[in-house]
Amino acid sequence: MPGTNLTRQEAQERAELISVDRYQIALDISGAPQGGTSSSGSDGSTGATGSAGSAGSAGASPRFGSRTTVHFTARTAGATFIDLIAPEVEEVVLNGTALDPAEVFADSRIALPGVVEGANELLVVARCAYTNTGEGLHRFVDPVDQQTYLYTQFEVPDARRVFACFEQPDLKATFEFTVTAPEGWTVISNSPTPEPVDNVWHFEPTPRLSTYVTALVAGPYHAVHDTWEGEGRSVPLGLYCRPSLAEHLDAEALFAVTKQGFDWFEEQFDYPYPFAKYDQLFVPEFNAGAMENAGAVTIRDQYVFRSKMTDAAYEARAETILHELAHMWFGDLVTMEWWNDLWLNESFATYTSIACQAQAPGSRWPHAWTGFANQMKTWAYRQDQLPSTHPIMADITDLDDVLVNFDGITYAKGASVLKQLVAYVGADEFFQGVRTYFKRHAWGNTRLADLLAALEETSGRDLTSWSRAWLETAGINILRPEIDVDADGVITRFVIRQEAPPLPAGAKGTSTLRPHRIAVGLYDPVDEALVRTHRIELDVTGEETEVPELVGRPRPAIVLLNDDDLSYAKVRLDPESTAQVTRRVGDFTESLPRALCWASAWDMTRDGELATRDYLALVLNGIGKESDIGVVQSLHRQVRLALDLYAAPEWREEGLARWSAAALERLRAAEPGSDHQLAWARALAASARSDAELDVLAGLLDGEVTIDGLDVDTELRWALLRRLVATGRADEPAIEAELRRDPTSAGEEHAAAARAARPTAEAKAAAWDAVVNDESLPNAVREATIGGFVQTDQRELLAPYRDRYFEVIADVWERRSHEAGQGIALGFYPTTQVAQETLDATDAWLEAAKPSAALRRLVTESRAGVERALRAQAADEAAA
Repeated sequence: MPGTNLTRQEAQERAELISVDRYQIALDISGAPQGGTSSSGSDGSTGATGSAGSAGSAGASPRFGSRTTVHFTARTAGATFIDLIAPEVEEVVLNGTALDPAEVFADSRIALPGVVEGANELLVVARCAYTNTGEGLHRFVDPVDQQTYLYTQFEVPDARRVFACFEQPDLKATFEFTVTAPEGWTVISNSPTPEPVDNVWHFEPTPRLSTYVTALVAGPYHAVHDTWEGEGRSVPLGLYCRPSLAEHLDAEALFAVTKQGFDWFEEQFDYPYPFAKYDQLFVPEFNAGAMENAGAVTIRDQYVFRSKMTDAAYEARAETILHELAHMWFGDLVTMEWWNDLWLNESFATYTSIACQAQAPGSRWPHAWTGFANQMKTWAYRQDQLPSTHPIMADITDLDDVLVNFDGITYAKGASVLKQLVAYVGADEFFQGVRTYFKRHAWGNTRLADLLAALEETSGRDLTSWSRAWLETAGINILRPEIDVDADGVITRFVIRQEAPPLPAGAKGTSTLRPHRIAVGLYDPVDEALVRTHRIELDVTGEETEVPELVGRPRPAIVLLNDDDLSYAKVRLDPESTAQVTRRVGDFTESLPRALCWASAWDMTRDGELATRDYLALVLNGIGKESDIGVVQSLHRQVRLALDLYAAPEWREEGLARWSAAALERLRAAEPGSDHQLAWARALAASARSDAELDVLAGLLDGEVTIDGLDVDTELRWALLRRLVATGRADEPAIEAELRRDPTSAGEEHAAAARAARPTAEAKAAAWDAVVNDESLPNAVREATIGGFVQTDQRELLAPYRDRYFEVIADVWERRSHEAGQGIALGFYPTTQVAQETLDATDAWLEAAKPSAALRRLVTESRAGVERALRAQAADEAAA
């Protein structure tokens, strides 16, 4: 039985047999408000067979009516299947002949045995289930107004949870939605929103789309409208959120970023925005950052900021907005043929969103590549050193493969390689190739070869070998400078050595040396600042690359390989540069070289080449001069991770004490009201441990302690309380009191996290039971509970759950939906138990359980983290 999977071969065979013309989909969600709580709805796991059960049966999940008529053309007579996950199928009619649902519907498929050559018409009538997992049609009840809010999330294969469809990206069609909704609701889809007639909303057919970018959002949403004007055209713009968030919706800022993206993308792509309108809908309990539904982008409503945020948060939100807008062209207008080329969608959108922030006139974030180097590429480097590393162009054999492939390689490594490709072929030539690509393949499906062909035409370069080296191999290279100088400090030899470390055990393929286009920057002190005094750009190939241009120059204070971050490689500093960076990293006049040095130091710490105690010293020495708030916040996260997992156990407490003391000191010294002040307040809230530090948290929370300029608002209050709860300084009455102050869905999630963070065996058992056994728990509350459960300074309390994890995870994976299973598999893995026993327990389970490839990947990735932590701890101990 196929379960809910679909193989690439099955998809290819189906695409060879049929093409799809149009869908007519009628959904009845008029009963959606009934039910009462946000935890209603199914877990979203596998569909039932036949027509067992009914909407009114005891224990049944809330359901909605789904009626789909599909018009498709078959090249020959034969048999195929259509996809559907539903608890009940009432009617299946193919070309006028009724089929028995009990005979043709099983797992996630309806068998179609009587397909005729030429035109076919299929009718499927079903009762589908609302979910609370963020998959299919998610149903949420806002505790503030007790109103119901719905939205769909279909990527990768979840349109079939709402209507019968041929669920693969290359079977594009038009979609005509008719929706019966409760009175007073707003319904939004891919086409412009019509005026309802008797609460029935009939949408005009869409252009040809893949199933996964169709969308439906419905409920009493709050809306703000605007228009983008350009090239004699206007595009209606809409912003939507729940009314309980309306006071926080900064529409002017959101529209400004959106319009900036329209201006820049239309100029770069030379192809008009392809849809009739552009709505952005901030929806609750969303699993991802956002989703590129054509003309109806859904975004997690945490991006409607309820409290003061640093500029880094606004920069990250802007990148998400621009990323999804770029998808309207790359992904929606032109779509990958199969999920092998998922990276094309995500890498292109990531690269162009950062490029837009960095280059668009009037952008607030002209240094966007700094954040990319310090955050996105760090993600890529980490992913590329896991046993699951894979080529950018991954071999996706089925849906299970792609579901775990939304990773740092698909997004960040791919975007890094595209950035290098732009440097290699030239920016003008790159975007000219993209323009050719859009015009040639509009509304169709493509493979990597189609994009490369367009780029070869415009650049005149043969990209075959480049593609083979960068897109079809896995792993990461290391670049090291080797510098010889004479007695006067003049460079006599400069070599860039490239290494290709072996891939991790279990990874497929072999390591390889690659061609790199990089810059080398020379930095020297000028008036107490570190300034770039010379830069060259060159190609690095093979194991050694001589750089004769630098011979005869005085040895600079710092030599920085891959300056300007053109290539994708781990960069090492030579010993003299390392010493200078340790003392003076904050003296760089530009943010990007600082970020590159920070990233190099962090990577060396993860690799055990720099002891955690030395990394802490480096950060404490230089972070005070770091102006980029995004980098500051990244350093906060990295220091805590290093101290929690990479520090030698016997020194860990000393390191943590030094860090928390520094956080309090810098909080008090920060400019009142500044982003740095807020960032240090959050750092203290995450790390306070001494009685004096916890007294400050308690005082800030109850108002007895004030710090000039620091607004202890809703989100900061929860952060303070969670740390007090985790350390035993507060308990359930304080949580209940805070929830009364913030009786929102976000407040409920914070309260769940705080309860799970309590340092008692009873609290841990309750949190574990809720996540593992309560399938009614909404996805956002489940995620918050896991986050509260895992407290790195509660290792002894968490120790018993190492064995419990391996006892339950196979069953959890089997019976829960993908999102729930993945969240539990990753979140509850015993990461805090850094010991050989954890590795042994993992290996024994892998051998005995023989899990599916997707679950095996998640567990082996987590195992690799423990293995790395053991090596880093040994390096830190040796440094003592």
